[in-house]
Amino acid sequence: MTTTTPDVRVPVLIVGAGPAGLTASLALSRYGVPHLVVGKYPGTAHTPRAHLLNQRTGEILRDLGVEPEVLAEATPSPLLANHIFMSTFAGPEVSRLDAYGNGPDRIGDYLAASPSKMCNLPQHLMEPLLVEQVQQAGVGELRFGQEFLSLEQDEDGVTAVLADRQSGLQYTVRADYVIGADGANSRVMQQAGLTVEGATGLAKAATIWFEADLSRYCADRPAILFMGAVPGNPPEDGRVFVSVRPWNEWVFLRFLDHDPDFDPEDHEEIRAHLRESIGDPSVEIRIKNVSPWEVNAVVAPRYANGRVFCVGDAVHQMPPTNGLGLNSAVADSFNLCWKLKLVLDGTASPELLGTYEAERVPVGAQIVDRAVRSMIDFLGIPAALGYAAGQSATEQWELLRGLADDTEEAAARRAALAAATDRINYQTNAHGVEIGYRYRAGARVDDGTPEPTQDRDPELYYQATTWPGARLPHAWLEDGGRRRSTLDVVGQGRFVLLTGRGGERWHDAAREAARITGVPVAVRTIGAAEGLRDPYGAWERLREVEADGGVLVRPDGHVAWRARTADSAGELPKVLAAVLHTPAGPAV
Repeated sequence: MTTTTPDVRVPVLIVGAGPAGLTASLALSRYGVPHLVVGKYPGTAHTPRAHLLNQRTGEILRDLGVEPEVLAEATPSPLLANHIFMSTFAGPEVSRLDAYGNGPDRIGDYLAASPSKMCNLPQHLMEPLLVEQVQQAGVGELRFGQEFLSLEQDEDGVTAVLADRQSGLQYTVRADYVIGADGANSRVMQQAGLTVEGATGLAKAATIWFEADLSRYCADRPAILFMGAVPGNPPEDGRVFVSVRPWNEWVFLRFLDHDPDFDPEDHEEIRAHLRESIGDPSVEIRIKNVSPWEVNAVVAPRYANGRVFCVGDAVHQMPPTNGLGLNSAVADSFNLCWKLKLVLDGTASPELLGTYEAERVPVGAQIVDRAVRSMIDFLGIPAALGYAAGQSATEQWELLRGLADDTEEAAARRAALAAATDRINYQTNAHGVEIGYRYRAGARVDDGTPEPTQDRDPELYYQATTWPGARLPHAWLEDGGRRRSTLDVVGQGRFVLLTGRGGERWHDAAREAARITGVPVAVRTIGAAEGLRDPYGAWERLREVEADGGVLVRPDGHVAWRARTADSAGELPKVLAAVLHTPAGPAV
């Protein structure tokens, strides 16, 4: 144990300056918590990496005040409107489906569920925006080129050893808490005695970032993903094009399990492979970066040990299908940081921090499972076409051309193809997975009602509910003539209680709760003359309590507790204390 005076003393040390670490830094900055962020590399991401931002991430960035900047830089949702299966860009299209809530049967679901829109912003463009916001806030310090070496914990804090990678100088940081956001093979995880479980090396792949003008093949069928299957190759030889900037900047995922001689330095061979996959030998290609990697499907059974909490890829890694990695990393950090703020303030018990693991571990397991199943679903496309190992290019071209034939065999293959394409909805329209997860244990107090069941598929469809542990439903309100979402009324580091006509007793209850716990509770009235207007009656339909009832919302926008009527207002102080794990209330 280090006994000398540390070189740096901060309440929170964040190891890792990717999306998870920068989200944690921005959240702590908004909450006024001093902290230090250290990143191993000289700066932000230098390649696109993760890119798809779902609606829940949009809501989190909205709460943290950076959504306008993100949307201004991102590719908007209409340009993600399709998912294309093809032979090559220039060759026959195999099938397509509406994607990311842009289809006529889903667009209403997405518009009704959230004030935020899905968009595409690759990591090398997103991270600088977050860095700028962190620096403007001036609460945390950000240091790049710093390598985390080790840590030791005691009852009062954590001592970490770091090194400046340019000078080699080692120094110590003393922190109350450490956030490990240092990605796959996390050293913070290892030092904290945490592990991941699952399958590694499911597939070998290379990410090829390149520039090529493919607008003549894309402008009439905008998509974020174009998946090719060049006849004459094994059925699992998927060739995935990801739009970075429509339609001249791309990422190509090249799977290498049948390509053992792949050389990332042989750009001529890579260009030839790309031209084959595009189907147009005249296309000019400029390769920007080639990065080999492995597909893993692992999740940590524990996300924390003592004063060390891990987030993002450190605790869950999965195939890129569904685009859940970055989005879940952002949600991990957002879940954790409001709890750290209250514990550091002394208004919540350290036991509150245990709810981070209780809430996020099940979500991590769910998204890894979903991503793996989505990856397997892709194999249904070549199977439906009749592709099989050992077939020649001529045989597979004949199968593809014969798909439109007026024969029973072709009709059966078309039906199989339609069913296989429909399965891809579980990747491209998994709305329930993206924003519908509920915390069934943790910083919540049960209201005595059973968890709502769903009539529709819970992975494909989001069902709004104010059941404790669920994300607060979105409804458009009016505030002095301004249009605001219910999600804009809550959050920003506060507990907020929503009530309506006849809910005056909640104001006294909130003051008493604040007196007992030291944590303010803002009361917002919806639907009464002096409160927020509910012009469409949407909140009235969604609230699931009476007009004078109360819905207590946590700083991260999830419901902590609800009461059917104001008759239960007197319970609020005890409930808030229970959520905070302070002595005034029973443990949750």
